Amino acid sequence: MLHRPLGRSGLSTAPLVFGGNVFGWTADEATSHRLLDAFVDGGFNAIDTADVYSAWVPGHEGGESEGVIGRWLKASGKRDKVLILTKVAMWPKQPGLSAANIEAAVEGSLKRLQTDYIDLYQSHRDDADAPQDETLEAFDRLARAGKVRAIGASNFSPERLASSLETSKAKGLARYETIQPKFNLVDRDQVEGAMTELTQAEGLGIIPFYGLAAGFLSGKYRTEDDFEGKARAATIRRDYWNDKGRAVLAALDEAAEAAGASQAQIALAWIMAHPAITAPLASATSVEQLDELMGAARLELPGEVWAKLDAAGR
Repeated sequence: MLHRPLGRSGLSTAPLVFGGNVFGWTADEATSHRLLDAFVDGGFNAIDTADVYSAWVPGHEGGESEGVIGRWLKASGKRDKVLILTKVAMWPKQPGLSAANIEAAVEGSLKRLQTDYIDLYQSHRDDADAPQDETLEAFDRLARAGKVRAIGASNFSPERLASSLETSKAKGLARYETIQPKFNLVDRDQVEGAMTELTQAEGLGIIPFYGLAAGFLSGKYRTEDDFEGKARAATIRRDYWNDKGRAVLAALDEAAEAAGASQAQIALAWIMAHPAITAPLASATSVEQLDELMGAARLELPGEVWAKLDAAGR
């Protein structure tokens, strides 16, 4: 399986990144460990999480996902086979991108992950109240200390990302090597256009989230009855249950039949084949789901199939 570079960091990832927000939440610890083993044994290597996961769950405080991953790393002995990607800035307990918060937050993440270093440490969202040079100097100190191998950003506008890159260049500091925006067949405005132009000009990787549009692109939502009792029903109704969304589903159905694959596999394969994208994130809560998602990396969409899907999502 060909790996793809994460910017100019020297790190590379298989074409699919495991989204670890489910660990310790919708996947209990034993299931999470089975998923992680299956993912690595399947030839994949990048695992994405954040300090805030899963503080939104009643009874959770944050750090649960990192803790699950850390205990798996210790038990499995597979630290040298994986890239650990985590994030700082969105946890209400440790918010923002001030130097003090970054320096405190990284120690907590390292402890929970039971590792001496983080492969890609990411700003989970922009922080207009923290001077960019202060933020980047803090990350640079972590890199020089060997606690972080590379840094990335998430939920930044192209303008703010460009400004941070200029600051890094001017001051000789570590720079963001990757960006995590929302991107799928329906949601495309955060990537296509200014962000693509910037990342291609500067050599950054794009590792987008929401590749299956809250599960809508799995093809499991076809009628009103399909929304009953589903946690993401409100999101899908609001954002995807419209003429554009249904047109994309129809194109997915056609492509899935032609390729002998599932709609979810086609949706992820389309992202993987997009010229701007490094590797999408996707989550699973069972090994069977994960096997399906990993199968997307082995699909080669014919050019005309990719183009039809592309047109349906515009």
